[in-house]
Amino acid sequence: MPSLKELRARIQGVKSQRKITSAMKMVAASKLRRFQLRAEASRPYADAMRRMLSELAAATRHEGELPLLMQGGPGRTHLLVMLTSDLGLAGGFNANLARAMRGIVERLEGEGETVRILTVGRKGGDAMTRAYPDQVVMRQPGTAGREVEFARALELGKQIEEMLVSGEIDRVTVVYNRFINAMTQTPTTLPLVPLPVPENDNRDDMAAQYEFEPNEEEILAHILPRNLQVQIYAALLESAAGEQGARMTAMDNATRNAGSAIDSLTQRYNRSRQANITTELIEIISGAEAV
Repeated sequence: MPSLKELRARIQGVKSQRKITSAMKMVAASKLRRFQLRAEASRPYADAMRRMLSELAAATRHEGELPLLMQGGPGRTHLLVMLTSDLGLAGGFNANLARAMRGIVERLEGEGETVRILTVGRKGGDAMTRAYPDQVVMRQPGTAGREVEFARALELGKQIEEMLVSGEIDRVTVVYNRFINAMTQTPTTLPLVPLPVPENDNRDDMAAQYEFEPNEEEILAHILPRNLQVQIYAALLESAAGEQGARMTAMDNATRNAGSAIDSLTQRYNRSRQANITTELIEIISGAEAV
């Protein structure tokens, strides 16, 4: 049975841990609101841009050769861009995405595709390097809990476009945690190249909706890379908000558990102390009777 000194040390240690987890919870909560607003603000623009270009891809897919960012390459090399966090202590935020990622890799390989992986965030990079060391073509750091700048998506989009142009890859999909609320982040796949075509498309109806000025090639050459960057930026914002929500929830649970542990240890300490006092009284009384 632990001594009173050991119990006091354990109680003090758990109290120190509770202070840390409580502080981390408050920091995550303060960041969450700001990140959540940015993620929600990005959704309408990103969704509208993705929907417009998907309809445009459906309307023009029978009109000869399409831009690379619209139809993808001729091969079957698929790049998966995985967005995770640099830091831990966020519950199952990274583990759930890594598990989903492994399922996606197995499915794509079962369909005969060659999978390449680009990770953004240290946790995802570590997990994928352990699971698929030969398929990770690039590892990049995440934002480490800081604000997500559009320049990051711009840089990443240019790197992916260069890989497409060089023929290293033919298709691109982003895998990330979509922010639902502070307690829920859903692993999500977002196909970027080729552009997904609506299932119920009617090519004749869609073609009539678009008129290009000055010309189709010039507009698509500008808007397709921009769409790639916008979609990546929106996914980065979703992942950043989800990370803070997951960390706030995890630290709240840790703080509650620490409180329960302190109560339990304090109860054991008081019982041990009471038993020691009782033993000492008995020894004093026995000694007095002996005299």
